[in-house]
Amino acid sequence: ASVNPYITILGPMESAAKRMSIMGICNKLAWPVSPIFLAYVIGKNTDDTVISDLFLPFYIIIGVFLLLGVISLLAPLPEVKAAGEDEEEDTKDSGKSILDFPHLLLGALALFFYVGVETVALGTLVDYASWLSLPNASSYALISPIGMVVGYICGILFIPKYISQSKALIICSILGIVGSLLVVFTPANISIWFIAIVALGCSLMWPALWPLAISDLGKFTKTGSSFLVMAIAGGAVIPVIYGFMKDVVGAQNSYWIAPPLFIYILYYGLKGHKIRKNRAK
Repeated sequence: ASVNPYITILGPMESAAKRMSIMGICNKLAWPVSPIFLAYVIGKNTDDTVISDLFLPFYIIIGVFLLLGVISLLAPLPEVKAAGEDEEEDTKDSGKSILDFPHLLLGALALFFYVGVETVALGTLVDYASWLSLPNASSYALISPIGMVVGYICGILFIPKYISQSKALIICSILGIVGSLLVVFTPANISIWFIAIVALGCSLMWPALWPLAISDLGKFTKTGSSFLVMAIAGGAVIPVIYGFMKDVVGAQNSYWIAPPLFIYILYYGLKGHKIRKNRAK
């Protein structure tokens, strides 16, 4: 999360999604690697695991984070700043506070929704496969990461040479809407495969939303980036709502949570990211 503002302004803003797609591939490796790491260190089946078994792997994780912090501190990374970040005086387009940037605030909400629905797509596959009584339920965990990596590769190849970041967000939103509706309306035993389309739709949302939301913030770039980082809390809130819906209407119908969120993100890709307060009438 903390790396995203840096990656966004490290080069031209119009190609930020390409750089973040590369980072996204690295990020998604965590989904299959982390459970393998925990299983290796704990050395027990899930049913036999107790809280105290988690101490050692998390001590290791803490150590890795501290090491990464030291490496980042000592690494010769260039100091980069967004356009206008050093300006002391407010200009006509700069605004006087972070609340003067509607495209940022709307983007933070879009990011909140996106992270939530992506977490549902990535984190519910094994549970959904078990609910469907499919054999080897754990093997279905790869469906969403594969879909997302395919999307990231497309982002690396096509942005910004062939499509803009806003167009990528629009295309991905439509894919998310179509995929989630297919999950809900298709026969239960095959519906799980359409979560790959949902994941494919999610893939370029993170890379596209960041540059669209923090563009033109000038000296408020760091504050705006903090807003977007906090929006990651959607990954904690939306899955809880999904779980509540699952208890009430079942696992398949609980995916109805996704289409409205994707529709809002589609709105942001079409219009929301263009809204500027000083131009509003």
